Amino acid sequence: MTMSLLSYLSLLIFSSSLCAASTDVHKKFLQCLSVSDQKIPTYTPNNKNYSSVLQFSLQNPRFNTTKTPKPLVIVTPVSEAEIQRVILCAKESSIHIRVRSGGHDYEGLSYVSEDPCVLIDLIGHRNITINVDDKTAWVETGSTLGELYYKISRKSKTLGFPGGVCPTVGVGGHTSGGGSGVMLRKYGLAADNVIDARLIDANGRILDRKSMGEDLFWAIRGGGGNTFGLVLAWKIKLVDVPEKVVVFTIDKTLKQNATKLVHKWQYVSSKFHKDLYIRILIHNEKNIFLASFISIFLGEIDRLLHIMQENFPELGLTRENCIEMSWIESTLYYAGFPRGESLDVLLTKGLPPTLYSEAKADYVQKPISVQQLEGIWEFFNASEAMFEQMILTPYGGRMDEISEYELPFPHRPGNLYEIQYLMFWDEEGEEEAERHMSWMRRLYAYMKPLVFASPRGAYINYRDLDIGVNNKKANTSYAQAKVWGIKYFKNNFDRLVQVKTKVDPSNFFRNEQSIPPLVE
Repeated sequence: MTMSLLSYLSLLIFSSSLCAASTDVHKKFLQCLSVSDQKIPTYTPNNKNYSSVLQFSLQNPRFNTTKTPKPLVIVTPVSEAEIQRVILCAKESSIHIRVRSGGHDYEGLSYVSEDPCVLIDLIGHRNITINVDDKTAWVETGSTLGELYYKISRKSKTLGFPGGVCPTVGVGGHTSGGGSGVMLRKYGLAADNVIDARLIDANGRILDRKSMGEDLFWAIRGGGGNTFGLVLAWKIKLVDVPEKVVVFTIDKTLKQNATKLVHKWQYVSSKFHKDLYIRILIHNEKNIFLASFISIFLGEIDRLLHIMQENFPELGLTRENCIEMSWIESTLYYAGFPRGESLDVLLTKGLPPTLYSEAKADYVQKPISVQQLEGIWEFFNASEAMFEQMILTPYGGRMDEISEYELPFPHRPGNLYEIQYLMFWDEEGEEEAERHMSWMRRLYAYMKPLVFASPRGAYINYRDLDIGVNNKKANTSYAQAKVWGIKYFKNNFDRLVQVKTKVDPSNFFRNEQSIPPLVE
């Protein structure tokens, strides 16, 4: 009994000192901001708007519970000078920061931290300047993909950008991790099309490509967000798209030979012409197993039909399946909006999340057999699998032409396709979360011998804390980080560590899966 009481008192004293320390750095930070002439919007838990600002772009209810650690302060700077001031005050106050652009981080690391922290929310930092003449744009890092696509479409009908599907994803985080999208077979990743950047480093300096140097410029295009500095804006190369593209969706059930079609797709999808992208969505629809073949083709219907007849006639594509639309309309199509939806929906921010979620990724270099595919389908018969999905993203094309060392994102030549596992549920509570997430882990374990495993790959934009050392603190050692680092970055990990050691040796910019510096 005495030992229990002593343990309790020790814990109480420790907790009190931690709270006191948190209060001290919090006050010091606010004091530092207050001496500036800049009136940066600032929110603490005592502010009536704190919760609404925190939750506005929070995309996963898993990280909106009473037990979820909350930032001590939220700031919403607009100008570069304001962001610079916040960085300098945070460093002076020895307080940790998190940076949020869209809030889609699968593990919530852009706004959740066990360490006392300041959240820099870039919701107000989203200017976009399009230059049609030289086919470039400057995009502030708080912009969403939807805003970028919308602004491009207002300037040109024949320019686009090879970013991701979800319009509320922030350009900053998306590009920092590589940025996979439906035009990757034609133009590569979002990060492959970055030609300059503006960044604030740990010393508060604002750098562009020339002043930061090529090593740092290499690292920020795929090495993950909040690890080398805060990227203020990206200069991107816009890409050519036809005035009309073709889309189609063909759903197949098991009785309609879904398994054999998925099996055949593995052999042909990475060898199609670069203009053709067909992904597969594996899911249940009203308790019916479906393999949905969803495509965008950067060309005309007749040419598409010819390619499909030569390479994948088993799918049975007909002219009636094909829909012609502008590239900007195709971004709505892929995001799941109904035909005829106003383009203004791309500007929507702060959509309230309705489902809890978890995700993982894999890369496949050898086709999975029919029997092994059938084993996968069995997981979708489980009671937990009501909203579960697997997305098979074809590689090849431009992805085969770019070296795995060109950028930190290494999953290039040799990969047939990427798998994204997505799990959703709508029940509250830790037991329900664990029940659903254990389904994901069982499926992931089943997939181990079927996917590339030297090392088994992962994608930093589908961040997954399961693949690393169980460390809830942001100060990870090199040895701990290498466990997940080689999965995300393969042989590029050590180069990223070298860059980090040079530009941020004190590890000011960090999260639970950021690149660590080498400490002597």
